[in-house]
Amino acid sequence: MPSTDRVRDHAGQGATTVAARARRRLRADQARQLADLLRHQLLTGGFEDGTLPHETTLATDYRASRNTVRQALDLLRAEGLVERLPGVGTVVVGQKYPHGLDRLMGLAETLHEHGTVTNEVRTMGPAPAPHPVAQRLQISPGTDVLYIERLRRLNGLPLSLDLTYIPLDIGTALLGADLENTDVFRLLETITGQGLGHAEITLEAVNADAHSAAVLEAPRGAAVLMLERLTHLADGRPVDLEFIRFRGDRITMSGLLHRSL
Repeated sequence: MPSTDRVRDHAGQGATTVAARARRRLRADQARQLADLLRHQLLTGGFEDGTLPHETTLATDYRASRNTVRQALDLLRAEGLVERLPGVGTVVVGQKYPHGLDRLMGLAETLHEHGTVTNEVRTMGPAPAPHPVAQRLQISPGTDVLYIERLRRLNGLPLSLDLTYIPLDIGTALLGADLENTDVFRLLETITGQGLGHAEITLEAVNADAHSAAVLEAPRGAAVLMLERLTHLADGRPVDLEFIRFRGDRITMSGLLHRSL
């Protein structure tokens, strides 16, 4: 075969390979898009009987191929949200609970419509404040603070691991409080005699370390939602610095945002 023909033939094979990859990439993109739409529906009760429509129906409704539908359902299955049952179809098996970001509320206050929040106090006591903690709480480095580590459950299922730092002049009164059944926010308002004012928050995804994964009963390295929150009293004093690791497969964050330039 002349060299020019070999080059042309090789180029043709290369073009076929690129086209095949593009088709696979396009299907993967469509599957992610469909998974996002279905995820919203199943998390907001869009499938009343807990069963998703047949793959053929989904393909027709969303103008997608059966392969794309199957790939989208595989994504949701990997997230632990759906499962395929023989003779039944694809059913909803997972649930995520909504956590608002536009109101300053404790976890029990936030999720009261979804069940009972209980707290396992794993560690509690005075400890010297690390420099970043002291800086955020506006106290001198090394000053003792009350350190609390709690595993928080909703209806018995592990939901979050909370690490909390509170100035000791306020935190001492928490030592005899019912932390197992009461939000720290409510206790702080009772102790100080004033309401909470505002909080600064940072939300990011991090990989669960071995300790966090074990406590939360999640796979090691699984993605968790890390919420860092510094809460102030109504008079502006910072009183509660928290590092909260939520199981990402059991919580969703939402809020109402207004545009201002």
